Amino acid sequence: KVWNHADFPLIPVGKIVLNRNPSNYFAEVEQIAFNPGHFVPGILPSPDRMLQGRLFSYRDTQYHRVGVNHLQLPVNSPFKCPVRNYQRDGFMTYNSQDGAPNYYPNSFGGPEESHCALKLEPSYKVVGDVDRIDDGPTEDNFTQAADFWNKVLNDEEKKRLVDNIADHLVNAELFIQERGVRMFSRVNADFGKQLYGALNKRRCERNHC
Repeated sequence: KVWNHADFPLIPVGKIVLNRNPSNYFAEVEQIAFNPGHFVPGILPSPDRMLQGRLFSYRDTQYHRVGVNHLQLPVNSPFKCPVRNYQRDGFMTYNSQDGAPNYYPNSFGGPEESHCALKLEPSYKVVGDVDRIDDGPTEDNFTQAADFWNKVLNDEEKKRLVDNIADHLVNAELFIQERGVRMFSRVNADFGKQLYGALNKRRCERNHC
């Protein structure tokens, strides 16, 4: 799920300029470590189950894939602002921070706690056991999808979405395809109807009918 754009309209915060191709594919592409858990203080995640799980799993995966010091690699570190913290050493350390002390407080100008960032922390505390909770029929899984279909996509974009889903769903067992059609029909009846037709067309092409 995403924040409702009607209530929280998107605003430009910056611009990404792509001005060259990678000179070293491994260093600049394979070692990139994007993480949905990297939030600017004051911004919180939406209550989406997939996102909530990925907030934890991405960092663990990157530790395994790239290493514990992956954020020190040039492709993952701030472009112009050097990082100053108390994290030191470990496997494949790239930045020694000029031998600065790794304890707080110290007498050598180490980083201080940001009171501004603390004010932006959420007002509630997340504590307790982590467990799987099934919200059952009370969870709304279709309103945002219906808004996306009805209010965001034009006819051409709807067709592309249906075609992309059908291209993959046609590889599943027939009863799974039928379940998928029923699911998308709950988003919008026309959505399900178009998907049903697209799947029939692809099955017919495969069977040379």
